[in-house]
Amino acid sequence: MKLSTKGRYAVMAMTDLAGQGGSRAVALAEIAQRQEISLPYLEQIFARLRRSGVVESVRGPGGGYRLARTAAETSVADVINAVDEPLRVTRCNKGETGCMKRGARCSAHALWDEMGRQIEGYLASVSLEDVVQGRIRPSAAEAA
Repeated sequence: MKLSTKGRYAVMAMTDLAGQGGSRAVALAEIAQRQEISLPYLEQIFARLRRSGVVESVRGPGGGYRLARTAAETSVADVINAVDEPLRVTRCNKGETGCMKRGARCSAHALWDEMGRQIEGYLASVSLEDVVQGRIRPSAAEAA
């Protein structure tokens, strides 16, 4: 399973925005430069984030984008879902009952389905503030 570039860049940009205080408007050009993301691509991502209500745009001098909610209230899952990049582990499409011909489920379907739920649950439990503050638990391998 792989998180798309759009999803990764959206999370990177949103943690950057949250790290700037969240309440002040930040120009996309600043975020693009700090995160080394193409400005036109970032504009596309932020258009989706704005439509989903995750960020607000501010016009005029000193304009840019700011968080629509606090960093503590905005989860990583909110960001990924806002850019239309749900993490799918099964090969089933939404609304299908199974991933094989005639709607049957593969033998490992329940495993992949539950793994997807676990990942979604984890990302929903991590806020932008958690990421900015470095409150992400290290893996067992890193802690050893």
